[in-house]
Amino acid sequence: MSLRKFVMSGIQDVLDNKLGGLSGNKQPNNGQQRDNSSSSSSNQPQQDYNMNPGGYPNQPSYGNAGYGGMPPQQPGYGNGGYDPYGQGQNHQQQQPYPGGGGGQPPYPGGYPSQGQGAPYPGGGGGAGYPQPPQYGFSGGPPSSGGYPPQQPYQPQHQPQQQQPSYPPQQNFQQGGGPQMGGGFFPNHGYGQPVMIGTPSLFPIPGFNANADAEVLRKAMKGLGCNNSKVIGVLCQRTNGQRQEISKAFKVMYGKDLIKELKGELHGDFEDLILALMEAPAIYDAKQLYKAMDGLGTKESVLIEIMTSRTNAQIQQVRDAYKMLYKKDLERDLIGETSGHFKRLLVSLCAGGRDESNQTDAIRANQDARRLYQAGEKRLGTDESTFNAVLASQNFNQLRMVFEEYQKVSNHSIEKAIESEFSGDVRDGLLAVIAVVRNRPAYFAKLLHDSMKGLGTRDNDLIRLCVTRAEYDMADIRNMFQSLYRTTLENMIKGDCSGAYKEGLIALVNGNRGTM
Repeated sequence: MSLRKFVMSGIQDVLDNKLGGLSGNKQPNNGQQRDNSSSSSSNQPQQDYNMNPGGYPNQPSYGNAGYGGMPPQQPGYGNGGYDPYGQGQNHQQQQPYPGGGGGQPPYPGGYPSQGQGAPYPGGGGGAGYPQPPQYGFSGGPPSSGGYPPQQPYQPQHQPQQQQPSYPPQQNFQQGGGPQMGGGFFPNHGYGQPVMIGTPSLFPIPGFNANADAEVLRKAMKGLGCNNSKVIGVLCQRTNGQRQEISKAFKVMYGKDLIKELKGELHGDFEDLILALMEAPAIYDAKQLYKAMDGLGTKESVLIEIMTSRTNAQIQQVRDAYKMLYKKDLERDLIGETSGHFKRLLVSLCAGGRDESNQTDAIRANQDARRLYQAGEKRLGTDESTFNAVLASQNFNQLRMVFEEYQKVSNHSIEKAIESEFSGDVRDGLLAVIAVVRNRPAYFAKLLHDSMKGLGTRDNDLIRLCVTRAEYDMADIRNMFQSLYRTTLENMIKGDCSGAYKEGLIALVNGNRGTM
């Protein structure tokens, strides 16, 4: 070998070693560099992923990095799985920013859209940015491990972008746990337009859970229990406030408030107070289970709850039922009922009623004629048509259908239902119509029925007072007086006694006078 070739070969080796050290890919020699370029490129990402993801030392600043392109933060942008040199065909366009410094714009052409939060639900700030473990830092191919082409990760975030199955869920802010929420309370941001009423109980201004817990502790201390103080607190607070009182009681005294109440109270008054301490969805779920448990089924309870709750409330009741009993509510309804009544309950349990309040006069006329054709104008009854219309359309549209039916048949739709149906399905359809026409009147009638005649159906009376107090009890109270020429308070006084009577009256009259 000539001296010149020897010197040139030495210079070439030095250059190869220097260049290989800069890129992190040391090549054995010039010939191997050309022959093994593909295998070197494929092996390099594995080395970097396993030793130090992305090769950036300040990974913890990943979650705080802003999208505004602050140069000092770019090394900590994460680059989970992104190797700036050994990425094959991406090598040329990624070389200008290996360190993210030097005053160069960070990730030119790749990250401007990130400032707008394009593929992330969290929006433009670092707070909504996914954490590194979500990307795995695995030694996958560049298309699945590199940051600049974010498209492969978008499907991972799709579930976060989807709306909950019941749109108003975010408004269930009062009391309860994250699954159950505390509330069916329309005046606390929950209500659907068709459901808004005037409750008797409102949140107490200046509410102090610790002070109320102390009052209850003193009321139950020693021999006996001061029922008046229990009523003054628990029957004058909203369900969400009661949950806070229960928590404060446990923190202050190391005891469970519900267990203490069970030990101090008795009879119907105990049942009333314990019902007030349940989150509404859990209470409804327990009432449905009790109505189907054992021999026979109390269809009136199923009808009352399933026909009068909103879509969101029904979904919460279904969730509560599953949590409490490890069973599906719809499946139990199917097992305990039959025929067209079963189909009606399944339709209502789906919680799919239109709640938009939009109306269409032409469609109302067509539906009224469909109902007339399916019932009175034929031999036999096509029950599925009644089910399809009454279980799915919004209340304003149904009122329009009822008016059109009156014009088509010269009598009310209630009369048609009574003549064409019988048994539980008739009662269920009539309940739907009653709720649509006048919800307070429907509940006023149920309250009256629970107390008329000999004896009082206390479970029904308690359920109606507890579930409507924070919803539309003031409307029900006024309607009751219009329909029966006596006040609801007077009828309760005539049928109930003691602390039980005082507790019910406190719920009916509400807390406006104490605020």
